[in-house]
Amino acid sequence: MVELKTPAQIEQMRAAGRVVGTALATVKKQAAVGVSLRELDEVAREVLRSAGAVSLFDGYQPGFATSPFSGVICTSVNDAVLHGLPSDQRLADGDLLNVDCGASVDGWCADSAISFCVGTPRAEDLELIATTEEALAAGIAAAVEGNRIGDIGAAIGEVGNRAGVGTNLDFGGHGVGRRMHEDPHIPNGGRPGRGLKLRAGHVFAIEPWFWSGPGSTYSIDEDGWTLRSADRTRGAHAEHTIAITPEGPQILTLP
Repeated sequence: MVELKTPAQIEQMRAAGRVVGTALATVKKQAAVGVSLRELDEVAREVLRSAGAVSLFDGYQPGFATSPFSGVICTSVNDAVLHGLPSDQRLADGDLLNVDCGASVDGWCADSAISFCVGTPRAEDLELIATTEEALAAGIAAAVEGNRIGDIGAAIGEVGNRAGVGTNLDFGGHGVGRRMHEDPHIPNGGRPGRGLKLRAGHVFAIEPWFWSGPGSTYSIDEDGWTLRSADRTRGAHAEHTIAITPEGPQILTLP
């Protein structure tokens, strides 16, 4: 069941989104060569704690996971692109870091992710990040009343296909509300004009993730969480929680 949110509820979700956006911006500012992923998790944890927000990730265990997630952010480095567990790994010059964060405030959730380079960036990593952010913008632009879920996925997929990057449809966007993951699933590809018709009050997390290589298969680390490209090419991930309104899509996860 896909629930519509009222304007007042969307504003409550915006409060959660502001905390998530602030956590991500703070983590990006603190990320540097020599800093550990666990230290960045503590940075985000303090932002959430100070705002009275509750992490959506810490202790989360969906069906595919062999253990609960241990952290308030996902920290995925280089060929890892999703669900990376914060660890004692220290960032090196030139690393590509993907950070995902989710939190709730007064029971309403928001979810967002960013990718950025640490130290001296590689040109190809900057290009991959730009492609991923372009795909996110295209998906958000398609999230208007009267369109369908397929229009969002098709817009994202068109950007990825044009850039020749690797795309996988197993994980993608989703509804957001009282729970982090609600219906519907929003794949990062597909055909326009298919699926649920979009209405004002729908709130979705839209999240393209790509690899620099053309492959679409992945492996999962022994930790049961960290998802890596099978060909070890680098990945990037971008995500915002957005609300569909009569005035157009509104991004809720800005600092």
